[in-house]
Order: sequence, then structure tokens, then C-alpha cells
Amino acid sequence: METTYQVPVTEGDRIRAGLVQQLIALCFGLPVEDIRARGRLGLKGCRARWTALYLAHVGYGWPLERVSHVFGVNRATAGHGCRWAEDARDDPEFDSLLDRLTDLLREACETPKLELRP
Repeated sequence: METTYQVPVTEGDRIRAGLVQQLIALCFGLPVEDIRARGRLGLKGCRARWTALYLAHVGYGWPLERVSHVFGVNRATAGHGCRWAEDARDDPEFDSLLDRLTDLLREACETPKLELRP
């Protein structure tokens, strides 16, 4: 019996990736489904996806391999998106947005977990 390799993606990784996608969808004025869509996207959707990949890479400190696994893209796509976003940081407005979003992600993920009593 042949087994297939399963990429080690945790539920926590998926939740964090979802948070990034929701934030980027809000900032770009796109439905989150456009960022999550498989295949080719229009220019705005493509840049939004690249920004989400970059934000996860920088905000969570994930290596590109992990980013690609969690977002369901290949490593070359993750690398290309991160290079595009890094170059786009030359725009002060985009750079400021990414700084704010990075701080927001880190703060949200460092918030203690709340356990409600039954």
C-alpha cells in the first residue's frame, strides 16, 4: 500500500493564515475568496495574495516553505510574492500599512487564550 506525503500544517497555522487573508481582503477591498482562489488572479487579487504571503512570512516569522504549505501555493510563488511585496515597500504608504498589520498580527497572536467555564 502506497502512502502519500501529508504536509505538516496545523490548525493553528490555518487560523493564522485565515487572519492574514481577512486583513488583506479588508485592506484591498476584495472578497477573501479572491485571495483564497486557486489558479490565476487579476492584478489586484494577485497583489493581495502576494501581500498576504509576505505578511505571514514577516509577521509570523514563517519560512517560505511553511508559508507555501499553509497557503497552498508552491514555494516559488511564495518567494515571488514576498520579493514583490518587499520591493513594493518602497512606497511609504504601503510600507506603513505593512508595519501596522505586522504589529497587529503579533499582538493578536500573543494575546492569552481565554477558556470559558461551562
